Amino acid sequence: MTTVDQIPAQQIPGYVTGTWDIDPIHSDVSFVVRHLGLTRYRRSFERFSGEIVTAANPLESTFTAEIDTTSFDTGLESFNRHLLGPDFFDAENHPTAVLRSTGIRPNGADFLLDADLTLLGVTKPVTLEPELLGFGVGIDGSTKAAFSANTTISRAEFGLTYQSTLANGNFVIGDAVRVLVEIEAKLRSEG
Repeated sequence: MTTVDQIPAQQIPGYVTGTWDIDPIHSDVSFVVRHLGLTRYRRSFERFSGEIVTAANPLESTFTAEIDTTSFDTGLESFNRHLLGPDFFDAENHPTAVLRSTGIRPNGADFLLDADLTLLGVTKPVTLEPELLGFGVGIDGSTKAAFSANTTISRAEFGLTYQSTLANGNFVIGDAVRVLVEIEAKLRSEG
């Protein structure tokens, strides 16, 4: 009999246990925030790394990711400087954000992934909605896995409190930040 604290790996088609390295070329870590109370402004981080461990009991799987907070480009140098400065990412003092799993739990027919997010030196628990996209073989013959996850955080909870208001009362930048993760990873034991 299967309990909620154990999901047999054989119930997941093609499931492979092991340690996986995130492939930054075929992965994406992005954030989306409302701008001017109108548009959804999206940017991707270009440099990140991490590992995923798929356990024999999938609910015991773990992951850790490090994100270089300086590795995005808005296309406008003055805007880059402002976002990297003390009003936002404070990259000089906090060049890395870390996301570390703390558990996986069933949520109806789906699952929730609990993690600690450290941003600007502040660590807060977050809950992601994960999706296992599958396991397969890459062009080079290596074993690959793909995962997707998303969550929404309050930037104020991490000390990102800079704000200005437009004449119409709209905030220039919203507080809610959507974090989107698309990961392709390679099984480490294959070199």
